[in-house]
Amino acid sequence: MLIEENKPLAPLTTLGIGGPARWFVEAHSERDIAEASDRVHEKCIPLFVLGGGSNLLVSDAGFKGLVLRVALKGIHVSDSNSNPAERVYQVAAGEDWDQFVQRTVEDDCSGIECLAGIPGTVGGTPVQNVGAYGQEVSAAIERVRVFDLQERVFAEFRTKECGFAYRHSRFNTIDRGRYVVTRVDYRVHAGGTPTLKYADLQREYPEGSTPTLKQVASAVRRIRQAKGMLLVDGDPDCHSAGSFFKNPIVTERQAEKVASSAGSEPPRFTAGAANPGMVKLPAAWLIEKAAFTKGYTLHRAGISTKHTLALVNRGGATAAEILALAGEIRSAISARFGIDLEMEPVMLGF
Repeated sequence: MLIEENKPLAPLTTLGIGGPARWFVEAHSERDIAEASDRVHEKCIPLFVLGGGSNLLVSDAGFKGLVLRVALKGIHVSDSNSNPAERVYQVAAGEDWDQFVQRTVEDDCSGIECLAGIPGTVGGTPVQNVGAYGQEVSAAIERVRVFDLQERVFAEFRTKECGFAYRHSRFNTIDRGRYVVTRVDYRVHAGGTPTLKYADLQREYPEGSTPTLKQVASAVRRIRQAKGMLLVDGDPDCHSAGSFFKNPIVTERQAEKVASSAGSEPPRFTAGAANPGMVKLPAAWLIEKAAFTKGYTLHRAGISTKHTLALVNRGGATAAEILALAGEIRSAISARFGIDLEMEPVMLGF
């Protein structure tokens, strides 16, 4: 196991921002993860687990502990023992997420096709319960294999044990920092039909259309690219952490107050069974109503020219500049609508 010192982290993130890690290890096996755990335990140093760096803001000072980059590879496919129409993919945490999604649609398996184009690795998907365009990974996850940094043993959690909710799981709430994801098992539907719940996809494929899984996945990537949410070489709007703010979940009364203040009704979406009587409002709509336009710039940080939900590095931006812009947006939303926007990226070294 090779341990590097003062490893630059900015090149390992999609924002391209942040200082170095005091120590850095790339894990290619579960044994590497266990050995890295032994080191941080012996030296009493903090540990951070890095995947694809796509939902991360690193402080300008960097990180004083050990960064463990999970690079485990491998995909094992099997038929379901309980349902012949289902297929189980056991996927190592270091596998590229979008490539895995493409693999499932090429195998004519539905369940995660609307999550195409999302940057990052498989290991990060259960942590945040990644979701987009009408799907969340929690609906397809069967099991998550982890290394327990507290007990220093490997363990496995079934879906119900993961505490999934909107952008939440046990891995980023009650057990934040305790587990390292090493493998995720996905149960998908062989020969299934694509999910067409999201408005953008319904416009692409009106009622009565019968697109294939490949077509829907391709459409999702096109839509994401149009919004600056797809990593494309040479596109300055790609230097982001994706959606910087979560869509707020509010009461109907709060939504009515927002409508009164904005002078128009906000789009509303279901907040799920876990939030009865609540609705989800688009953070991007709130940002635009607070007079922040696409392309708005503060120092070297800015709002994407394609989507107000993405904050971007215009070139040489610092973490402090990104947070200054985020703070300006949050203050404006709070003052006008009484809603506190929650930032979505993981913050490291602050």
